[in-house]
Amino acid sequence: MRYLCAVIDPKIFEELRSRIDEAFRNSPAQDIEKNLRALLSSWFERLDLVLREDFEVQKKLLERAQAKLLELEARVAELEGRKPK
Repeated sequence: MRYLCAVIDPKIFEELRSRIDEAFRNSPAQDIEKNLRALLSSWFERLDLVLREDFEVQKKLLERAQAKLLELEARVAELEGRKPK
């Protein structure tokens, strides 16, 4: 038994994709998406949130500052423990 393969012109797919893209651009779904993004964006701004990357940077800086403070406290304790000559 022989099967015949129909060759589909790629232009048909391009045209279909183009029409779907155009339909989506002209649909209310895109407006809803834009409005929802704006709403969520303003809501998150009011929450005063920070990005994870910024948080991690500040966390590392704080850890370094705490380590340095412990070193300085130990140094001060050492210097105060010495008697003047």
